[in-house]
Amino acid sequence: MTSKKDNSTFRLKAQLRSKALRELEQPVILETHGGYGKLFDQCYRSVPAGVVFEKHPAKAAYLARQRPTWAVYEADCIRALADGVGSHLEVNFLDLDPYGEPWPAIDAFFTSDRPFPVRLIVVVNDGLRCKIRTGEGWAAKSLAEAVESRGNAALHGEYLSICCEMLERKAERQGYHLKRWAGYYCGFQSHMTHYAAMFEKE
Repeated sequence: MTSKKDNSTFRLKAQLRSKALRELEQPVILETHGGYGKLFDQCYRSVPAGVVFEKHPAKAAYLARQRPTWAVYEADCIRALADGVGSHLEVNFLDLDPYGEPWPAIDAFFTSDRPFPVRLIVVVNDGLRCKIRTGEGWAAKSLAEAVESRGNAALHGEYLSICCEMLERKAERQGYHLKRWAGYYCGFQSHMTHYAAMFEKE
C-alpha cells in the first residue's frame, strides 16, 4: 500500500457535497478533517455556521482565518467529537474526509452528547478500501462484524453495501432512519469510496 495520498478525486468529492447540500435549507456543517479548506472554498463558503476540526496547527490557524464565523478547533476529531465539542450548534451536515477509515469518527459523533436534528446529511470520503484490497480488512476493528458475517475475502467487492449497512446501524442509535443513499468507488484502482446518506427521524 502506498503512503502517497490520492488527491485525484477532489472534483467528485465536491460534487457529492454540493448535491447533498441541496437537501437542506439552512445547513450547519461539521467537518472532521479541515485540511487547508479546499472543500470550504468549493462548497461551504456561503454557509455562515459550522464546526471544523484540524489537528495540524498551521492548518488550523489557516482555517480560523478562512472562516471567521465558524468554530475552529485544533484537535483530534475523534476525541473532540466523543467529548461533545461543537455541541453548541445543531449540526445537520456531517462531512468526513479522513485519509483512511471514517468509522471511529462516525462512532464518536453518533454516541456523543449533542443535539441531533430531524434531518441529517452524512457525506464521507472513505479510504479504508485500499487496506481491504491487500487482504488486511480483518485488521480493522471497525469491520469485525462484517468480517464475521461475510468473510474477509468478500469485503473488497461488497464494501459499498457494507458501508450503507454500517452507517444505517450507527445512525439508528439516535433514532434515525435512512431515506436516501448514494455511493461509488473512485480514485487510483478504485481504492476510494465516496458515499452520502440522508437520515430523518420519524
